[in-house]
Amino acid sequence: MKDQIILPTYNEKENIEKVIAEIYKYRPDISVLVVDDSSPDGTAAAVNQLQGRYPDLKLLLREKKEGLGRAYVHAFQHALKDPEIKNIIMMDADLSHDPKYLKEMIISLENGYEAAVGSRYVKGGGTEGWELWRRVLSRFGNLYSKTITGMPVNDCTSGFIAIKAEQLKKIDLESIGLSGYAFLIKLKYLLWRSGARIKEVPILFKNRQGGESKISSHIISEGALTPWKIVLRK
Repeated sequence: MKDQIILPTYNEKENIEKVIAEIYKYRPDISVLVVDDSSPDGTAAAVNQLQGRYPDLKLLLREKKEGLGRAYVHAFQHALKDPEIKNIIMMDADLSHDPKYLKEMIISLENGYEAAVGSRYVKGGGTEGWELWRRVLSRFGNLYSKTITGMPVNDCTSGFIAIKAEQLKKIDLESIGLSGYAFLIKLKYLLWRSGARIKEVPILFKNRQGGESKISSHIISEGALTPWKIVLRK
């Protein structure tokens, strides 16, 4: 049995070698699946070159950019076909999620939890390098999502998540149909509703080191509407 990290990418050539090297520094035994939406900057070619150095580094190349949610659903479906995969870990490829937290997150799954969330909003967690408006938006957005959905999770929009493969199989991935923060909120909600016990592991979230942020007004507005859609359709 093995653990697999999923790294969704679009124009992350500047960061991909660094993040993969950091992952394997902390977890040399882990499998990494890069899911690239045909990045025009050559991210996929960079991953192909790295595969000679890291035997358990894999690439899932998608035809076009369809958003974070579709990339993750495609990757989940691909990963869940492998009976050897025990845990699946979601991470950003921009170095905002430090691989040093992987150990504690995976230990949480071994100690009775079905999911572990790298959380900025529990004791010991936080952010680094964010402007005031983004800190306020994130704090309010997470409190808003938690209050409306009733989820016992403080960081509803975290994209750093470890999930037992067997628990992921219990939810209808195709039903999520969202991207960005909205996808991350609904995924956690579906995991919680499926009976998953969720542990929040404190992390320091660092601003991306290279490339451009994928945040947009559409992603923010979709995230604002999603908690209401979730509760009104349950």
